[in-house]
Amino acid sequence: MRILGINALFHDPAAALLIDGRTVAAAEEERFSRRKHGKRPVPFAAWEMPEKAAAWCLTRAGLRPQDLDAVTYSYDPRLARPAQDMGLDDPWDHLRQTYAREAPGFLRAALPGLDPGIVRFVPHHMAHAASGAFAAPDAGDSSVLVLDGRGERASHLAARRVGDRLEPLYAQDLPHSLGLVYEELTEHLGFLRSSDEFKVMALASHGTPRMLSELRRHVQPTGDGGFRATNVPWHELCPPRGPDEPWTREHADVAASAQAVLEETLLDLVRWLHGRAHDSTLTLAGGVALNCVANSRIADEGPFSRVWVQPAAGDAGTALGGALLLAAVGGEEPEPMPGADLGRDWSDAELGAWLKTAGVPFERPADIAATVARSLADNDIVAWFQGRSEYGPRALGHRSLLAHPGHAGNLERLNDVKGREQFRPVAPMVLADRAGQIFDGPLPSPYMLFVHDVAPEWRERIPAVVHVDGTARIQTVDAAREPLVARVLSAFEELTGLPVVVNTSLNTAGRPMVDDPRDALECFGSSSVDLLAIGPYAVRRQGLFGSGDEGAAR
Repeated sequence: MRILGINALFHDPAAALLIDGRTVAAAEEERFSRRKHGKRPVPFAAWEMPEKAAAWCLTRAGLRPQDLDAVTYSYDPRLARPAQDMGLDDPWDHLRQTYAREAPGFLRAALPGLDPGIVRFVPHHMAHAASGAFAAPDAGDSSVLVLDGRGERASHLAARRVGDRLEPLYAQDLPHSLGLVYEELTEHLGFLRSSDEFKVMALASHGTPRMLSELRRHVQPTGDGGFRATNVPWHELCPPRGPDEPWTREHADVAASAQAVLEETLLDLVRWLHGRAHDSTLTLAGGVALNCVANSRIADEGPFSRVWVQPAAGDAGTALGGALLLAAVGGEEPEPMPGADLGRDWSDAELGAWLKTAGVPFERPADIAATVARSLADNDIVAWFQGRSEYGPRALGHRSLLAHPGHAGNLERLNDVKGREQFRPVAPMVLADRAGQIFDGPLPSPYMLFVHDVAPEWRERIPAVVHVDGTARIQTVDAAREPLVARVLSAFEELTGLPVVVNTSLNTAGRPMVDDPRDALECFGSSSVDLLAIGPYAVRRQGLFGSGDEGAAR
């Protein structure tokens, strides 16, 4: 079957294409529209479809809308209840439900030629669950846990994969929601709700959980697979922070307390699920699964021997999950996702044409990996644009900013380049076969979804990637899977003795990750990046803006 998966209702609109159970393409609309998260998760935007991402997925496979056998939409309005009946303060949610019911018509308008009769509604959390259970490599019979802000009428799902079936075990009804509680705190701390929750996680490392006892009164597991999480009096715990105001110790402490109660509750849910299912593998999905600190506690203290997290764990991943679930229901055996690099790419000739059209001086060195390693060793910041773009919020060596980890000042320098808060950490990339010598935690970690303790003897050697609490959110690189990135790491180690390179996303604050060559050139031209490595080509800031020869491209 040729199945197009769509996520559209709340935020992170995305599309994914499966052909005979194999993932062919997946992309988020924000990478095309250049609107962060695609849209805000408000009822008035619920009608918007990921039309550019969907059209690209079809083009990638050489298909037309009329060639599809099915389209999945990762929300089933037939399961929803009125917002007020679920205890939610969302007076316009009825408009969201109307738009959801009309999704087949909106999809037909976005993809001319599509038969709206082939659109299938997939329950939101089942789509999340399938994005973990069926996308994980070698999962087999396994457990899956989903947590986010909300779906149709729940905020959580515990389930099992048995063969090619998903069996729900427990769902937590709204208004109780760990995701919504964390969103409320995000807003209280002056960040953008449903967008900046990762900033709260980073801020938590700067505080102590001294408000944990108070928070436990409002957020706690119930012991039966569910939890209570609602009506947290944030104003009583600390004063709100304005978006442009500095954060205080109180703000960091309340973030640390919220992070701690989240982790405690998740561990209880994981233990309950293991007691019911007795599986060895757990897969995680839903926006809460992007909390890499909590993921690490689950892996370290939980009862499962293996934990796998969907790299597009947020709502974007439900586009893939919905398609995987329908393929399984239809009798096809879904293949695990081949990696997160499921988006757009360009040939060397196409990239060269972009650079010539832009009129920028560039060179084609004999080995772009060696050139980048030398530049990094010289303490340059490198914009790295290679291969297919990533699906999900993490830069994983395809759309990245790279830097030298041995200079502590590079953390501040990168945060200045990106225009973001100085408490935000950056991540290390390391070859998978070297990671265990430096980092202690779940390995391998190819999707940057866990935190690891940095060995004491390495903390002073790679200070730029060591967070204030002595941890790092690492990405391990498999040389067979990512040979070009592996060559950069190997060449950099030969020059510096360090097997680690700083990796953070290729974007600036508030903007989506760079996706196409125009985005890369705009980001390079507007920020203090020293070298753009785009395919086999190198564009140097000195050549572009310096006093040297700026003649024709070589």
